[in-house]
Amino acid sequence: MENSGGIQASLGGRYAMALFQLARDENKLDAVSASLSTLKQALADSDDLRRLTTSPLVTRDEAVKTAAAIAPALKLDQLTANFLGVLATNRRLGQLAAVIRAYGQFVASHRGETTAEVTSAHPLSATQVDDLKAKLKDQLGRDVSVDLNVDPAILGGLIVKVGSRQLDGSIRTKLNTLATAMKG
Repeated sequence: MENSGGIQASLGGRYAMALFQLARDENKLDAVSASLSTLKQALADSDDLRRLTTSPLVTRDEAVKTAAAIAPALKLDQLTANFLGVLATNRRLGQLAAVIRAYGQFVASHRGETTAEVTSAHPLSATQVDDLKAKLKDQLGRDVSVDLNVDPAILGGLIVKVGSRQLDGSIRTKLNTLATAMKG
């Protein structure tokens, strides 16, 4: 696979490419995608897990033991569980968020889709996600997979990023624009 927009050049991108190639060769793209989605949600929900993956104070042994405990607790597929162990052994758990994002982009590219990073103030319902995908498909002329993120700081609306293009329809940005205009 060619360098998808510079993704592979980063350390997380190289790890993601290795995982993608293994999953593709073993016909486990969907299983790994589901496990990485679960892992992404766990990182968002758990301050302890997030600290574990980013703290330089966590020893290699602690990281490996925790990775081994996390995998069955989150019901990760075996390939993802093994991969998590490799990241822990290599002291690269800090790259996990970048790996998850890049892996999703590789899978989308493999399927002929475009990936849109979507940030909302609140989680989107399945119907809202489907409507958004349909609108993006109409605009872009191809299937779109979405990488959903929640950031309450945007207050409302959406920020949609596809490649180098970004549409910021957040209430925070609209309020900032209004405040700037009122200053004169």
